[in-house]
Amino acid sequence: MRHSFGPRFLLVLTATVGLALAGCGSTSGDDEGSGNAPAASAPALHDALPESIRESKVLTFAGDSHPPYRTVGQDGKTITGIDKDFQEALGKVLGVRTEIAIVDNLPAALQGMLSNRYDAFNGPVKATAERENQFDTVTWMTTRTSYVLPRKAAAGVEDAGDLCGTKVAVTKASISAEQLAHLSDYCAQRGEDKVTPIELDDTNATVLAVQSGRAHAAATTQASAIDIVKQQKDLTYVTQTEEQGATKDNLALFVPKTSGLGPVMHKAFQELFENGDYARIMEKWGLTDVMVEKPLLNVATSER
Repeated sequence: MRHSFGPRFLLVLTATVGLALAGCGSTSGDDEGSGNAPAASAPALHDALPESIRESKVLTFAGDSHPPYRTVGQDGKTITGIDKDFQEALGKVLGVRTEIAIVDNLPAALQGMLSNRYDAFNGPVKATAERENQFDTVTWMTTRTSYVLPRKAAAGVEDAGDLCGTKVAVTKASISAEQLAHLSDYCAQRGEDKVTPIELDDTNATVLAVQSGRAHAAATTQASAIDIVKQQKDLTYVTQTEEQGATKDNLALFVPKTSGLGPVMHKAFQELFENGDYARIMEKWGLTDVMVEKPLLNVATSER
């Protein structure tokens, strides 16, 4: 069964095709390339930044197309979303201009940071002890994996367990891919067929797979599912439970451990919690149910 593509996802798809033709590395600066940086609201944190960032007054984030965190405009450069809002707020704290370099997927973002092409990646990325061997992480929200599917196909699907034996589109190397594997194990334990994953580069591709009938559902973060069904009224979602193998994952900002940015970004996030910007941004995007009480530095390692 085919479902019509909504304008938001056609817009992102067009931008994605344009980026593929033009090559990766397009950026979006807060001041449209003017080079202007805001005055730091926390001068001590600005002074604690690496010298190269202090001199350039630019903090470069990697970012794949992942609404509502990052939505790429039709021009392939303009970016809106939660991530953009947080980056602008962090830039005001640190006294730098922020830019987003578009990458294809999570592995490209992580490797790009290790290769010094990007300073940070604001996720959504799960903080794990393995990743914290190479990166400092600042957890600023939590999530559970949800599954988006057409309303017309949702008859009889009361929870994620009803997706056993179906094809589910998922972003490769993502939190959702990990949770989908747990769901498959849950299905097998019940004597049902496992879920067949269709691994794709980004969230937009997974939603398009659902709308085209290639996949029965798309696995994504809870925040992304909330945004998708808000934009696409013909879609709905179910959320994976702990019984079905779900865990409440810590989502974090990542910076290379060798950069020394971790403690600085942690304190910058603390400023956003204290000045009210954190709550304001989360409320703006309807994410109050996945907020945390305070930002946490290297939570996976500290919990071991």
